[in-house]
Amino acid sequence: MMLFGEAFDKVARVVGLGYPGGPKVDKLAQEGKPIIPLPKTHFENLDFSFSGIKTAVINLHHKTPDINQADLCASFQKTVTEILIENVQKAIEKTGIKTVALAGGVSANTYIRNAFCNLPGVTVYMPDLKLCTDNAAMIGSAGYYHYIAGQRDALNLNAIPNLEI
Repeated sequence: MMLFGEAFDKVARVVGLGYPGGPKVDKLAQEGKPIIPLPKTHFENLDFSFSGIKTAVINLHHKTPDINQADLCASFQKTVTEILIENVQKAIEKTGIKTVALAGGVSANTYIRNAFCNLPGVTVYMPDLKLCTDNAAMIGSAGYYHYIAGQRDALNLNAIPNLEI
């Protein structure tokens, strides 16, 4: 599964914007129009993937070198946001939970923030922009506080991606 921020980073790299991709795609997208049709994956469950859209953007960029980069970024940003919103709406229908929290670096994206603010009947929590940093920074911060509290693990510690906090 490709993560949301990773998709932004890869698209930014391909179109020559560099890293980190989120803020750079957002900035360039504001100069373009979301007029390029891009594919969306549809699953019966709440799974989703951004690898198909990332591949489509890469292929368009390579096959059409004169494509308007701002339009491509705007179209990418709009489509991945639609995928995310559609899955959030499915989750709300399935669970009845109407509270959503945005986190991580891409939660600073203006298009994503606006889309979530316009979800009817949903309470959305978003951090202030100054707190919208890459999750790796948040993990590092958590590690720091564990360290100063005297908690240590062996160097052979394995990652547990589904660990409950």
